[in-house]
Order: sequence, then C-alpha cells, then structure tokens
Amino acid sequence: MKLNPKKTAVIFKAFCDENRIKILQLLIDGEKCACKLLEAMNITQPTLSHHMKTLLDSGIVNGRKEGKWMHYSISKEGLEKAQKYLDYLKGEV
Repeated sequence: MKLNPKKTAVIFKAFCDENRIKILQLLIDGEKCACKLLEAMNITQPTLSHHMKTLLDSGIVNGRKEGKWMHYSISKEGLEKAQKYLDYLKGEV
C-alpha cells in the first residue's frame, strides 16, 4: 500500500475538529437530516455546511439530497479506508 499524503491529510482533517466529531457521534445511530444536525449542534447553517463539506470530501460521510434537505450518514467504506491508513502507519500493512 502506498500513501498519498494529500488524500491522507484530507481524510484525517475530518477528525481534527470538535464539531465534526460531534457530528459523527450524532450519525452513529443512522442517517440524519441536516435540519436535525442543526438542532442538535446549535450552530448556524453555514457552519454546518462548512463541516459537512469537509466530512464529505474526506469520504467519511455520505450525503444525499431529498427535497430541500441533505441527509447524511457515516460511510463504512470511508472509515475502512481511514483504518487502513492507520494500520499502514503502524506498520501493520
């Protein structure tokens, strides 16, 4: 396995913010509408959009549009990729 430093940085950037970790915790039990995330997080819509873009770009979160709202869920594939990078850095791959 070969690490792409730029792609790896994008993935781990997703985990480097307290609000993004809170969003991931909210998504643990399944897909959530952006409106529900906004209520739970007590942040503005532009702030949520900023964090969701980072999470989507990393591949850790999936998004789908339904009507006027986005719905988000944790990407199992994205988490597996992050885990593989961690395993590689530990010398286990």
